[in-house]
Amino acid sequence: MATESLSSARKVIVQLKATADAPILKQNKFKILGTDKFAKVIDFLSRQLQRESMFVYINSAFSPNPDELVIDLFNNFGVDGKLLVNYACSVAWG
Repeated sequence: MATESLSSARKVIVQLKATADAPILKQNKFKILGTDKFAKVIDFLSRQLQRESMFVYINSAFSPNPDELVIDLFNNFGVDGKLLVNYACSVAWG
């Protein structure tokens, strides 16, 4: 159990990638605690883009639930040591 809490407390590298009509961010990589919810990534994007609504996808495939833990998304869908998050201002994938 102790190793489980250590792995979830580690930091995860999140790489943000603009999709469709979204503007490109100056800071497209950052670290976040694995214990944080994905909603924190969405909040960061909202502040950076100064938009209340946007569409966020993991690996250009699906939109995660904002209550998902970042470490769970990384463990299941991480690529090359990073969690790839695509973002768009309008629907990019169905």
